[in-house]
Amino acid sequence: MDSKFWPTSEDEKKRYLEHNNDVEDIRYQNFLKPIVDLVITNQKTTDKGLDYGAGPGPVVQYLLEKAGFKIKLYDPFFHNYTDNLNQTYDYIILTEVVEHFHSPKDEFFNLTKLLNETGSLYILTHPYDDSINFEKWYYKNDQTHTFFYTKESFVWIKNHFGFKNLEIQDRIVLFKK
Repeated sequence: MDSKFWPTSEDEKKRYLEHNNDVEDIRYQNFLKPIVDLVITNQKTTDKGLDYGAGPGPVVQYLLEKAGFKIKLYDPFFHNYTDNLNQTYDYIILTEVVEHFHSPKDEFFNLTKLLNETGSLYILTHPYDDSINFEKWYYKNDQTHTFFYTKESFVWIKNHFGFKNLEIQDRIVLFKK
């Protein structure tokens, strides 16, 4: 999205508060369950994780902690724990976050610095492809969605930032160093 159309920080936060991110909401838990299950399958409970862009209700943290994982939070609006950005992690989870990046190249650069040398980046987003009628695509209607990704853009991210592996399964994207 052209920067002249970006929402202000106040408008962004207001929009995020409209989301129903209640940790007790079983529908939201079920929405996030596939990415949480992938983390549980691929990571150890002793691994250090970060939920980047956790939102007002950190459901990913809630679900992972129920499974015995410890995960830290960062969100510029709701969990602005900048100390958590001065560490490295075995895995970072971004659920419905990357489409909000105003400068994706800078954000991915910073995320790769937060990962240890064998770390993984788990992303939940809705990639765009030519089978989608953009005019009717629901995902573009959120005014805080400023950037959309295609399979090709994820391949570029993999190559540009030195990830060894890239897996795309429906809405889940996994990068491994």
